[in-house]
Amino acid sequence: MKIFPRIWRRRSLLALALCAACGVHAIDAGAASKSATPLKAAAAGADNTGEFADFGEWKDVAAFIDMMVVQHGFSRPDLETTFKNVHYIESAVQLIKPAPSGQPKNWQAYRARFVEPVRIAAGVAFWDSYADALARAEKEYGVPAEIIVGILGVETMFGRNAGNFRVMDVLTTLAFAYPDAPTRTARMEYFRGELQNALLFARESDIDPFTLRGSYAGAIGWPQFMPASIRRYAVDYDGDGKIDLRNSPVDAIGSVANFLVQHGWRRGEPIVFPATVATAVDNDKPADWPSFIGQGLVATFTLDDLKAGGVRPSVEPPPDMLFGLVDLQNGADPTEYWLGAPNFFAITQYNRSYFYAMSVVDLSKAVRSARNGNQSNLSLK
Repeated sequence: MKIFPRIWRRRSLLALALCAACGVHAIDAGAASKSATPLKAAAAGADNTGEFADFGEWKDVAAFIDMMVVQHGFSRPDLETTFKNVHYIESAVQLIKPAPSGQPKNWQAYRARFVEPVRIAAGVAFWDSYADALARAEKEYGVPAEIIVGILGVETMFGRNAGNFRVMDVLTTLAFAYPDAPTRTARMEYFRGELQNALLFARESDIDPFTLRGSYAGAIGWPQFMPASIRRYAVDYDGDGKIDLRNSPVDAIGSVANFLVQHGWRRGEPIVFPATVATAVDNDKPADWPSFIGQGLVATFTLDDLKAGGVRPSVEPPPDMLFGLVDLQNGADPTEYWLGAPNFFAITQYNRSYFYAMSVVDLSKAVRSARNGNQSNLSLK
């Protein structure tokens, strides 16, 4: 594998420049069937042009080209030319690295980055501008308009921070030069799959793959869909005959709603309920609620089971639903606990993080409240 020495000389300096921001909103590099993460703060100033590395000479790239020719009928000369024009993006390598271990999680600090006045005001303006499309998506998919607004607000500040990396550059870099990590092999396989889907999507859409631009991890457009998710879940919601998540907010609205439905969203059901946890239950028996923590991104426990383990809902949920116990750690301050219903866990399939899902919920509530205040005569569910 060839990487020019000057690339490696710059690595340590760039890592120092980026590591402070990485800890604030770090990507789970093994996460997300949909998207890698909302853009890191550092990505805005990262080098998105990269360096020539002649990927066409790399053995693994040649094997990838062989696969695309055999399995998908691509032209070998065309792909060889494509990969000779791909750049190595060192900043993508640095940005994909997980946050340093040992840093305490802080939900309130995370929340403050997304549920804040500028983003709320932008959400109201977005909702006002695309009220018809949001109402149509809510009716057709059963996903409330405010949840769609919340996701687009957290992901890209309503298209303002969609990223300007060439997707071919970052996906190729991460597919064949992923940084050293215990999961390196699996992550390179993941990004090779996304690179494959980027090429397939470009061919299906009859576009130059180098026109695809997105985040340092290859997530595209207003909703930050990875290429595989574009092919599986994105929809042409504005009816112009093409899917364009970078330039069509209406396509983004329909695609977010479709993604959530395909990942378990249930029309008309609640999302979360506040809760507390007890140190002991009947007869001073130690509470068993810790056994409900970390049990995956799915609602699997009955309300009776949770109560028997010492979980106390602050608002009584429907008794016939399943829940998961959500813990939002606050550093040195007390942890917040919530009961997540299936719709909460549908949001976590967008980005596999409790913090992420709850920030979407809280931003959606804040935007809806602000909009109701601005338009008191508007009747909303």
